[in-house]
Amino acid sequence: MLAWNPNLRSKTAIRTSDTRYFVDPSIATAALGLGPNDLINNLLDFGFYFETMAVRDLRVYADALDGQLYHFRDKNGLECDAVLHRRNGEYGLIEIKIGGDDNINKGAKTLKTLAKKIDTDKMKSPSFLMVLTGIGQYAYERTDGVYVVPIGCLKD
Repeated sequence: MLAWNPNLRSKTAIRTSDTRYFVDPSIATAALGLGPNDLINNLLDFGFYFETMAVRDLRVYADALDGQLYHFRDKNGLECDAVLHRRNGEYGLIEIKIGGDDNINKGAKTLKTLAKKIDTDKMKSPSFLMVLTGIGQYAYERTDGVYVVPIGCLKD
């Protein structure tokens, strides 16, 4: 996935190296001989596999929306798992988390921090901020405007 290069208010250096993902995260789990119990018992590693799966799905949806998916990371460690950028200039910032209130709150904080750094005199504000989760049946909007969306809701 290519690096996203927005107009920022600060002169913080942006990392421009691409991020690599498996086309299908099940290849990695099969190669390592991991089963469902192995993943449940190691949620940190499971989070990486989930992120790969979510990026795969987001790429399909981005393509259907005439857009492309990018990632963002600056020299200070601020990162955004996915930026869905459409040809018309609209874009959304997405953090991918398995779930849990703490993880969702961390993801929302990251999104809001990045959104504040964008120079809106030179480019549009984000159309949306979204924490994409692995659990839940319903999407909702938090009081701070961040959407929390279970991955199963993307199909709708």
